[in-house]
Amino acid sequence: MSYLNDVLLGLIEGITEFLPISSTGHLLLAEHWLGARSDMYNVVIQAGAILAVTLIYWRRIVGLLFDWRRPENRDYLIKLGIAFLITAVLGLVVKKMGFELPTTVQPVAWALIVGGVWMIVAETLAAAQPDRTAITLRVAIAVGLAQIVAGIFPGTSRSAATIFVAMLLGTSNRAAATEFAFLVGIPTMYAASGYELLSQFRHGTAGGEWSSLAVAFVVSTVTAFVAVKWLLSYIRTHRFTAFAIYRIALGAVILALSYAGLIG
Repeated sequence: MSYLNDVLLGLIEGITEFLPISSTGHLLLAEHWLGARSDMYNVVIQAGAILAVTLIYWRRIVGLLFDWRRPENRDYLIKLGIAFLITAVLGLVVKKMGFELPTTVQPVAWALIVGGVWMIVAETLAAAQPDRTAITLRVAIAVGLAQIVAGIFPGTSRSAATIFVAMLLGTSNRAAATEFAFLVGIPTMYAASGYELLSQFRHGTAGGEWSSLAVAFVVSTVTAFVAVKWLLSYIRTHRFTAFAIYRIALGAVILALSYAGLIG
């Protein structure tokens, strides 16, 4: 049953990491029934989803790195670097302050609801703007900050926060905003996973769940690959409204169950 639970958690992570519905929020909820996992477990299986996105965007990544002398590529890489550095520095600050994820579901439920409303409002406002694909310095800074906000408030969704802040602040094109948000997530999640692993080894607390972690990692990678491929196709002709409605409905159900005493 333990490995079955790992498969389920890997599926949840793979499906929800890049859909704008909050992977951390879903994992925290799932662990109420499937058993709590360590912060290392949650961070590292997220890296499985990031690996899937790396494979999907590998041509874009290679093109940016090998053709960095082209002004447009160099500018894009600089913006990616700025967003990542903001997240990395502030993430270390938050970590040093001793921030921990909530142990109850109510904050997650409210973040899902508020985030769903925010998505509807943000996309409506972005739709009124001219179609812009450029990533400005303002967008890069905001995306970096949005990743921190998503990390502090489970249920917010890193992808939702970054995509919609980009759309609101100038990159109104859904595909362009999504690509930048996903590419920023690659170094961010690899760095977070590496930091957590080093911390575990440094304190001698690593071990005991490697086989479970490997199962969830592989399942997360495969599932995320399929989910992201589908999402990139979906957003070409659809808005994010369905995801917003799902968030609001799920949040409302969780709050109802919590107030009824059925979940903690």
